[in-house]
Amino acid sequence: MSVIMRRNALTLHIIRLLASGDYLSGECIGQQLGISRVAVNKHIQKIRGWGLDVLAIQNKGYRLAYPLDLIDEQRLAQQLDTPFYYCPIIDSTNQYLLDHIKQLMSGSICIAEYQTAARGRRGRRWYSPFASNLYYSMYWQLSQGPMAAMGLSLVIGMVLAQTLHALGETEVKVKWPNDLYLQGKKLAGILVELSGATADIAHVVLGIGINLNMHNIDPDIVTQDWAKLDQLAIDRTSLVILLSQKLQQALVVFEQQGLKPFIEQWQALDNFYNCPVKLLMADKEIKGIAKGINQQGALLLEQDGIITAYLGGEISLRAN
Repeated sequence: MSVIMRRNALTLHIIRLLASGDYLSGECIGQQLGISRVAVNKHIQKIRGWGLDVLAIQNKGYRLAYPLDLIDEQRLAQQLDTPFYYCPIIDSTNQYLLDHIKQLMSGSICIAEYQTAARGRRGRRWYSPFASNLYYSMYWQLSQGPMAAMGLSLVIGMVLAQTLHALGETEVKVKWPNDLYLQGKKLAGILVELSGATADIAHVVLGIGINLNMHNIDPDIVTQDWAKLDQLAIDRTSLVILLSQKLQQALVVFEQQGLKPFIEQWQALDNFYNCPVKLLMADKEIKGIAKGINQQGALLLEQDGIITAYLGGEISLRAN
């Protein structure tokens, strides 16, 4: 057990006791854990700090504002055919895999309930309230080196969108280069991180965050319109299993054939295809009509009948 897990073991136990959404008195919780009611209250304050809304009613006790869908570790062990690391509380699922690359095989995944130092692109903070969303990372080896990862975030986005379509969320779209949208609002983000020399095997960590049942947001972190899938007709454990299977299938194809087999699929899912957009590149703003992607994963932008490809880590796409 990690230091983080040991330090938070009692708090996590209380969350499991409250996960059903039923009332439980502080005295009852204290008796089960062998701690005082004052200590229970301190753990409740920590739980609130993790983004959960805990109600406290006199003569009734504590109750979560809504039941939690906790990851079922036993089901993962039974149904996943690659190693997984279930870490209820962790700094970052991506960082965990990056720190343990030498011990991993392709397809290994890490799932968390809560991240204390989650990050998105360009080092931005990623909001991760406890058990409210999906916090998921997968490790994959690319035998052709880091250059073979070009366009990989687009493939991950397509697989994620197609997985959600299969579950009934057919309005989910992709946004170049690494987001999912639902009804014009951000639903999910993807972070691809690489480790490895140019000529060697590329060690790739694919991070995915999906808004599922997020309630109380931190406006200092979430600064754009967002959507969630609180009506998703599947539990988070099943989503992890299905997503893992589809990702592995797509990654095998990508490693063998690159982005080419996925380009038509991208166009069908593209939230901005044939729409006026603007590219934000440092201090420049370029307007045009989005025309999908090319085989390198670059965004195609039409201006006055001329199509130009744009590719770069600091480019952001916005509706015009």
